[in-house]
Amino acid sequence: MSKKEVELLLNPEVAFDEFARYEAILNHAGLQTGEADFVHLKRRSIDARGRQAQVRLRADVYTNTPPKDLFGPWFFYPNVITNSPRVLIVGAGPAGLFAALRCLELGLKPIVLERGLDVRTRRRDLAAINKEQLVNPDSNYCFGEGGAGTYSDGKLYTRATKRGDVGRVLRRLVQHGATPDILVDAHPHIGTNKLPAVVQALREAIIEAGGEVRFETRVTDLLLDRNRLRGVVAASGENLEAEATILATGHSARDIYELLHQRGVLIEAKPFAMGVRVEHPQALIDQAQYRRTDRGLLPAASYSLVHQTEVKGEQRGVFSFCMCPGGFIVPAATAQGEVVVNGMSPSRRDSRFANSGIVAAVELADLDLRQHGPLAGLRFQQALEQRACAAAGGTQQAPAQLLGDFLKRKTSGSLLETSYQPGLVSVRMDDVLGPNLAERLRQGFQDFGRKIPGYATNAAQIVGVESRTSAPIRIPRDPATLQHPEVAGLFPCGEGAGYAGGIVSAAMDGERCAEAVLAVLS
Repeated sequence: MSKKEVELLLNPEVAFDEFARYEAILNHAGLQTGEADFVHLKRRSIDARGRQAQVRLRADVYTNTPPKDLFGPWFFYPNVITNSPRVLIVGAGPAGLFAALRCLELGLKPIVLERGLDVRTRRRDLAAINKEQLVNPDSNYCFGEGGAGTYSDGKLYTRATKRGDVGRVLRRLVQHGATPDILVDAHPHIGTNKLPAVVQALREAIIEAGGEVRFETRVTDLLLDRNRLRGVVAASGENLEAEATILATGHSARDIYELLHQRGVLIEAKPFAMGVRVEHPQALIDQAQYRRTDRGLLPAASYSLVHQTEVKGEQRGVFSFCMCPGGFIVPAATAQGEVVVNGMSPSRRDSRFANSGIVAAVELADLDLRQHGPLAGLRFQQALEQRACAAAGGTQQAPAQLLGDFLKRKTSGSLLETSYQPGLVSVRMDDVLGPNLAERLRQGFQDFGRKIPGYATNAAQIVGVESRTSAPIRIPRDPATLQHPEVAGLFPCGEGAGYAGGIVSAAMDGERCAEAVLAVLS
């Protein structure tokens, strides 16, 4: 095997044309067409720091047969046998699904319990939220097969590279139908339109190997035997027992937090962040980031912003979160009487709108711990979401304000066209957010307007509220065994337990918890 490693900068018209890119890589390696057996593109990222945006590529050029495991290893799921140890996995989001797949590899029988519907049927409830403004508390943008990420973007970028093997997670997704581009792009993304098929393939692999996946199975109680969890009770009244339970319910399963608290299982309040979604014309962001009126073959431009604010002597960060180029704002409430917004993008990112969460850090000092104890952050979220719903008329219409007017503390006489299907209602967002949060966001937007031309003007509008950035509660676990420190057999997992922040980190944590279960059972 002979390999040449190359790194080069190309203009977008060459980098995104497969034949032209191939020729350019060969030329950079000092080779002619026909002198290479295979070009393995390893990394692709956009460098927009100069006057003209360029694409940075890294590739390996093989002048003879490449190794067989170049894209592997792929994954084999042996059938679990009848007497295999049973593991209950509560939640079929990325943490739960990847925990189940890892259980199969380790010879454990996973039984996945999902309160919502399968990924295809779930679409009917999403349509009902958008068109009829009816929220099914068990099937919505947060609950259902695949979890919150399935219908809110499918972004796969993570900084949590020390928590597990990111490449392993991405390869597993590709094996089950995701585009191989996610193995290459610096900010990989599957897209809301393509992720459901991948999620369905993951589920089918679990069932084919002898695991179980049960939908419409909401957990309502715990089978606690002194300081040991024997299993759970479903809403149907059925008792489900197993050797271990992985709790991977996501950051919006508030009833699970309430249940743990009522049953005396230790939970803790933790910092999180809240704010709004800001929506711009995508063309404005493209122009600002790429410095060209037509982005050509470049993808819809994104941004990442952060600013340190000070209100009443307290410093808090304000930052962009879950930026969705060429995307849509969607209603992410999990109960009637609340308004929550999130963002998503299809795989092509071809909407006329760009949106991003702009959120401020909420620290424990900002919460009423004396009154609400470990549920203080959850109560803080609920109050804001209910206020947003009331301000906009009590439906899934969302409160909104032109960004320039928000900075001037001026009520907007009219609003812009929006991607948010239920519709917007003009309000003073200070009345929804409260004075401290509003002032922090105002300081952040003023700084962001200095960084991106046209950003902090009435060409944009803010939509509230973005409140489900991360779990407001942590379910503690022993750092060595990953078990709850007081309840044996309970393995808190993923974003809902406070140990992940997105699809990939949640998937890695799911795998870690499966490995921890085997270690404890052994």
